[in-house]
Amino acid sequence: MPHTVLLAEDDRAIRNALERALTLEGYQVLAVADGVEALAQAHRNRPDVLLLDVMMPGIDGLQVCRVLRAEGDRTPVLMLTALVETADRIAGLDAGADDYVVKPFDVEEVFARLRALLRRTSPVSAGSAPAAGSAPAAEAPRPLPERFIEAAGIRMDPQARRAWRGARELELTRTEFELLELLVRNAGIVLDHSTIYDRIWGYDFGPGSKNLAVYVGYLRRKLDEPDAPQLIHTVRGVGYVLRED
Repeated sequence: MPHTVLLAEDDRAIRNALERALTLEGYQVLAVADGVEALAQAHRNRPDVLLLDVMMPGIDGLQVCRVLRAEGDRTPVLMLTALVETADRIAGLDAGADDYVVKPFDVEEVFARLRALLRRTSPVSAGSAPAAGSAPAAEAPRPLPERFIEAAGIRMDPQARRAWRGARELELTRTEFELLELLVRNAGIVLDHSTIYDRIWGYDFGPGSKNLAVYVGYLRRKLDEPDAPQLIHTVRGVGYVLRED
């Protein structure tokens, strides 16, 4: 079954071009022109991923995202924005968006980011069904998944997607949680930019991208506490490491 993309973009030319491109790429597209229609379609059709323009008349993309998150809807959201300042991008992450693309954009980048979001939310394939009349292949017992992981004063429950620093529970977006989980599992190891991009987004956006720096900065704001050591350290020219100095 093709994935369904809910596209909300008030610029008709951009909306039509994206709708055609996504359709040719194999997606089923629900295209709307404003946030009111986007919320109505999201409630009615439950898309696999949302592609929201930030600046729309009436209800904008940020408000659409906030409403859905407040309702408990965790459908991945990719924002389209002409706003390039870090504060504007942080506002999108704070609203619950999972990723963003800055206009003007290359449609291949949009495709790559959508694929990455969908990979992170799709269930793991159980393999092909056995042919009729054939006996199912014997499977080795699978170990039970670990319940908690811990490092540098951070405790995480990957199954429930919950995380704590000490006794304080952290409110994290999907991308923030996955980034923190990657750092916790590799505590004390410097992870380079390419490795993080590949593991979190499934795509390396190149040396000029500030995407990772924005997410690390926002995650630090949620982790850091007064009079407590900083946990995520920058290794200039290389990447990031989680450690408690």
